[in-house]
Amino acid sequence: MKLGAQISYYKAWRGRKHAHTLIKGSPEQSFHVLPSYFHMLEKLNPGTVTRIEVDRESRFKYLFLAFGVAIRGFRYMRKVVGIDGTFLKGQYRGILLVATAQDGNGQCYPLAWGIVDSENEDAWTWFLTQLKEVIGDTDELALISDRVPSIKKAISTIFEKAHHGACAWHVAQNIKNKFKFTDIMGSYWSAVNMYRCEDFSGYMTEISHRYPRVAEYLENEVGFEKWSRCHYPGLRYNITTMNMVESLNNMLVNARDFPYIALLDFIQEKMSKWWNDRWIIVMAITTPLTPSRESELRPRFVQSNGRHTSQLNPVTYHVKGGELEGVVDIFNKTCTCKEFDIDKLPCVHAVAAAHHAQVSVYSLVSPYYTKEYYVLAYGETIYPVGSQSQWDVPNEVVPEMLRTKRGEGQRLQGSHRSKSSESGKIVVVSAALTDTIRINVIVKLDQQKGIHPQTCPFNLPFICSWWLLFYITIITLKL
Repeated sequence: MKLGAQISYYKAWRGRKHAHTLIKGSPEQSFHVLPSYFHMLEKLNPGTVTRIEVDRESRFKYLFLAFGVAIRGFRYMRKVVGIDGTFLKGQYRGILLVATAQDGNGQCYPLAWGIVDSENEDAWTWFLTQLKEVIGDTDELALISDRVPSIKKAISTIFEKAHHGACAWHVAQNIKNKFKFTDIMGSYWSAVNMYRCEDFSGYMTEISHRYPRVAEYLENEVGFEKWSRCHYPGLRYNITTMNMVESLNNMLVNARDFPYIALLDFIQEKMSKWWNDRWIIVMAITTPLTPSRESELRPRFVQSNGRHTSQLNPVTYHVKGGELEGVVDIFNKTCTCKEFDIDKLPCVHAVAAAHHAQVSVYSLVSPYYTKEYYVLAYGETIYPVGSQSQWDVPNEVVPEMLRTKRGEGQRLQGSHRSKSSESGKIVVVSAALTDTIRINVIVKLDQQKGIHPQTCPFNLPFICSWWLLFYITIITLKL
């Protein structure tokens, strides 16, 4: 209207879609070039791992991507990985899965990405199998997720040594939804963050007196070891929620309707920018620790002043003063307050003991928080693949164009190159259907599978056809 032109909503929608296709490419084109795209990512970013899976009918099913730079950088991360999925909104829908760690400065460190058809057990099992090949499986590893049954079962199946923890925020949301209580949240979060089991028990006693059903749920259905800091059997450090994953989901909110190649390009560009920006931060650091850990540790130097410290043996010190006393072992890096044990950052008692022993406080800090590890984590570059005209792809990677059928509801499909689990051969398929086939054939296939016409992306011609038939029938009856 501002330009003096008036068009229908449908015409405007088609124009927007056409412009979107010109800029981001079509979904069908994304499937067609996906093998070549992955080949170039691996070529330009050594150590990068890509996987493409197809179903029995040779249709695209899953993909997996982990940049070599992130895989190598994970050596310098605390071994805590958050995993989650978010809905995609493009023509073929699907779920974007992500696994991310957290660097020594408290920032998210994306490790792996995947696209699957839905958040079911098979999809999570496949994704976590690929992830295990990338990050390994040790008793030092902690996997944090929400309490979706498919994730829980897949983790227990694939990771035999790693420990699984629940996101404390999701547990809190479940309490609100299940029991409709909100005034309990203060006591709950205090229990979550307690370092000592004695303090934890005090808050749980309070919860059980006021809300016994909630206490039973937290203890028996969820399990203390899943959500509470002090009961967790492995090393979770100070990470109690999946904020590091949620920040990635928020970053992708405007890219979830992109075709897959455009989405992967967006991810690569973001990660490249983060690596560069954080490298600049690293080069400006003048302290032994990362900025966030330095700011966390510094106040403890002041708080340790005035504490009475006595030596019990060559490595053990008793620190009095303040609200809580502590017995510190500077050799094993432990304290009876448990804060030093769990966070791996010296507590106020450990700082006082280090001063008394004339030992550098920084020597007691986990290397994951040091500038040295921060440098190593971001010392490499993630490179883009460039324009398609510049790609150098062997002929065996370039897929042959074959016709595929529309799958079930949110079924993903398209071009791919993958090793078939049954035949061991390379299977290549691409979505090269004409609009006529889509309208006249695919809608019928979806109807046979029980799909409601409104779930089909080509529902408008379908609905218009039936209204036209209905109108003709009425006119005929009147005549």
